[in-house]
Amino acid sequence: MLTLLSIIAIGFFLGMRHATDPDHVIAVTTIVSQQRRLGRAALIGAFWGLGHTVTIFAVGSAIILFNLVIPTRLGLSMELSVGVMLIVLGAWNLVSFFRVVPADVSDHALVHSHPHNHGEIVHTHTHVHGGGSHSHGLPGSVAAMDRKLGRGPVYQLLRPLFIGIVHGLAGSAAVALLILASIRNSTWAIAYLLVFGIGTIAGMMLITMSIATTFRVVGNRFETVSRRLSMASGVVSVAFGLFVAYQICVVQGLFSAHPQWTPH
Repeated sequence: MLTLLSIIAIGFFLGMRHATDPDHVIAVTTIVSQQRRLGRAALIGAFWGLGHTVTIFAVGSAIILFNLVIPTRLGLSMELSVGVMLIVLGAWNLVSFFRVVPADVSDHALVHSHPHNHGEIVHTHTHVHGGGSHSHGLPGSVAAMDRKLGRGPVYQLLRPLFIGIVHGLAGSAAVALLILASIRNSTWAIAYLLVFGIGTIAGMMLITMSIATTFRVVGNRFETVSRRLSMASGVVSVAFGLFVAYQICVVQGLFSAHPQWTPH
């Protein structure tokens, strides 16, 4: 009984630590950077963790129960999907931030910005007055996608769920192999996967709430700083995604004749 409780405790806290991996934090930051409600931020974290847990549990259980061996090229491709997703999320951030450049702005034009709330989304409109021009922008984390695909609660929760699923693909093999090396009983190993997922959900909820709180405090006092932090999250996401892609494609040789892959 003590051994089982130890496994549960270790699985839960390792799951919480797993949520703090840099690629996980960067991905959710691009989503939560414009979220001001803590309850909604917690839901975003919970659905990211749920998607991550579903994939970890499904793939990990298959590896544990059927002794599946993931081919090297497939494993690298699953990890590459995380890099591609980070690049896409960061690019949406940057494109939506810079999508509107005021045209025909005279030397005496007045440029200013002010925040707006549209349902759960908080973003900033850029105003230009003077010289006969008046334009609006919608910079923000993924606001451009939000406008096209809708602001409903289902969409807002499906997005982090999908991102969590992709992240789970990249980490499922490593988690399962670690369990196989330390837990011989398949039932306990699968239970560990489940507890690990619950810990990941809890950890990501704490992270998203912390991020939302930070942006909320900064945004309420310094709107310009908040907008720049939102843009910075896009830059970091693209840069880290390119780094991941370089490591997988070049260093580990995904497209070479002899790719190298060690689940981590």
